[in-house]
Amino acid sequence: MRFQTPLVPGTLLRRYKRFFADVRLDDGQEVTAHCPNTGPMTSICDPGSRVWLEPNDDPKKKLKYGWRLLENGGGHFTGVDTSLPNKIVKEALQGPGIPGLERYDAILPEQKYGTNSRIDFLLRAEGRRDAYVEVKSVTLNRAAGLAEFPDTVTTRGQKHLQDLGDMADAGHRAVMLYLVQRTDCTRVSLAEDYDPAYVAAYHAAKAKGLEVIALGCRIAPEGITTGSVLEFVL
Repeated sequence: MRFQTPLVPGTLLRRYKRFFADVRLDDGQEVTAHCPNTGPMTSICDPGSRVWLEPNDDPKKKLKYGWRLLENGGGHFTGVDTSLPNKIVKEALQGPGIPGLERYDAILPEQKYGTNSRIDFLLRAEGRRDAYVEVKSVTLNRAAGLAEFPDTVTTRGQKHLQDLGDMADAGHRAVMLYLVQRTDCTRVSLAEDYDPAYVAAYHAAKAKGLEVIALGCRIAPEGITTGSVLEFVL
């Protein structure tokens, strides 16, 4: 997935009211950018961090920049836009494929299922079990090389696991895809101290047949694509 407009670099001054980030661009101009991430952004919104913004000239938008990337140092990046993971995964499913999810003819996004829920992707192919795929963006990093999910209590995430467990119980494939939007992590785990109920829901779904795919990303100011499968440890 390529960014529509070339990104411009700057320094993060502050992130506030969830949706706003003040940034000093490299040319010295100070701007307010839209922050497309409603979570706490633990470990990825420290003032002084180098960030990359996407300009826009849409007259309908009040803010003329959107925050897309955080530069971690050492050539590593983190994707902060939580609206992008499904686009990244969809491109991969339609193109090079995702290990374990190949050879599905129909890729159906945002399908109703479970109890008043929508699955990110329903995959279908003749002679194969339907695959219900839920995508979670992972950016929390507290130990070298380890990405964790979630970074806050997520009752919605708990419900997704319950619904996926029900799908597995009914004989379908139920897949939790943790998309790691960081290039400095090679392993993925669950942050039980942030949300023990989520981890309990994970174990319950796993006992019913839940499958887990942890997938890395290739991230650069030009765009984001899926990378290699990462180790999931728990």
